[in-house]
Amino acid sequence: MEDYQQFIDKVKRKTGIDLFLYKEAQMKRRLTSLREKRGFSNFDDYFKALTNDQTLFEEFLQRMTINVSEFYRNPQRWSVLEEKILPRLLANQTKIKTWSAACSTGEEPYSLMMMLLKYLSPRQIDLLATDLDQSILDRAMKGFYPERSLKEVNSNMLKQYFINEQVGYRAKEELKKTITFRRHNLLAEPFDKGFDLIICRNVMIYFTEQAKDELYQKFSNALKPGGVLFVGSTEQIFNPQRYGFETEDTFFYKKINESR
Repeated sequence: MEDYQQFIDKVKRKTGIDLFLYKEAQMKRRLTSLREKRGFSNFDDYFKALTNDQTLFEEFLQRMTINVSEFYRNPQRWSVLEEKILPRLLANQTKIKTWSAACSTGEEPYSLMMMLLKYLSPRQIDLLATDLDQSILDRAMKGFYPERSLKEVNSNMLKQYFINEQVGYRAKEELKKTITFRRHNLLAEPFDKGFDLIICRNVMIYFTEQAKDELYQKFSNALKPGGVLFVGSTEQIFNPQRYGFETEDTFFYKKINESR
């Protein structure tokens, strides 16, 4: 146990990533499995190896940040976004500022951009996509996906925005260049302001209650009044008013006032 606690301290000093903010049992189990798989009998030796081997370090980051995604994941919720949330957000403005937080390999921000482009031109859309892991962001920027990831993308959009490369599909440059990809640590770095829509799904389940509380408040502060936070299907906020939110639909929270 002490070995793991020291490992957490060292990781925080080296990277700024605070593993104390993640649920300990889940994270420890995941990293112990990875450490043993790589042949290290303790976390001290594993940390020394991480500091000297970039490939090993990137693998550690990927294991820590779990990347499971697909286009329009939970499609019913995306339908609510398109049919209910976006019409309200766009009713009185011709531009929209959005953020796909913890965007993983990019399926989410590409899904959002394709949806927005039905109603707006690229110059009317500001879409930021961030993740902690640079190697994951690099994959997102390449925009290559196996066919199974795109099963919820209709054939017209697939033809319009992707190139079939036999073993999968690659996003066209015209789609990729509309999104700003950037490395960002949700738990440690400041947030931009003035967003109309923030999507952060299937990430907060890994955080402690204290970390979630702080994140919800930071998301609220980053949204305009009337802006919306869209969370994952296991991440319902049970006291949204605490953060200046009200429930607009299941997993959609509208900012109703200036938060604390």
